[in-house]
Formats: sequence, structure tokens, C-alpha cells
Amino acid sequence: NIKKWKCPQGDFMHNFRGHETIVHSLAVNEDGVLVSGGDNGTIKLWDWATGHLFQDMDTIAQPGSLEAEAAVFAAVFDQSGTRLLTGEADKTIKIWREDPDATPQTHPTRFQPEMVPKRY
Repeated sequence: NIKKWKCPQGDFMHNFRGHETIVHSLAVNEDGVLVSGGDNGTIKLWDWATGHLFQDMDTIAQPGSLEAEAAVFAAVFDQSGTRLLTGEADKTIKIWREDPDATPQTHPTRFQPEMVPKRY
């Protein structure tokens, strides 16, 4: 789990549940999109405010790399907040961008927010 805390008070806000592996990297852009990179090559996109997981994808290790070299060790958004750069265990740096031709059919999102009241 990824945990969100309210600083400087230190109050626990909520968990981001969905990773089944060690999380090595996190990045947040100005639009409130949190990206997390896992030890098994998973990249998950979350809504920072609610903790809702709305999309996930798997990175592809460079040809000739071992399956264990799929980890995402670093993640950062560029200044525009639309491109994501990742540093991975297979010694590659990948640049991810939004797909301008994406539709709900080609890139489905999971919009099933938890209906649990929260106090802040």
C-alpha cells in the first residue's frame, strides 16, 4: 500500500491500494495524477485527491533483459505535466506521453470510487 499523510500534522488520510509488489517510485503532477512504479514493472495512475486507481500498465523490459529487470526505480513528470519519464532496472529511460487518439474503448479507465465516507 501507498499511504497518504496530512503534513505537518501527521494525520493519516488514506491508502492507495492496488500494488502487489514493492513500490520504488512516485511522482505527482499539477493535475493531481499520482504515478507509482513497482518492482515487477507495473506503473499505476491514481487520483491524488481520492486515492482512486484509474489506470495501470506494464513496462516492457529491453530485449535481452531478464524478467527481474522490469522494475521502475525512478519516475518524474516533465514541466508540462503531460509526459512521464521513468528510469528502469534494465538500464533504460522511457518517456511516456498521453495518447491523443485514446478513446474509452482503446484505453478503458476503472471508475469505481469507494463509497466510504471520510473525515478530513
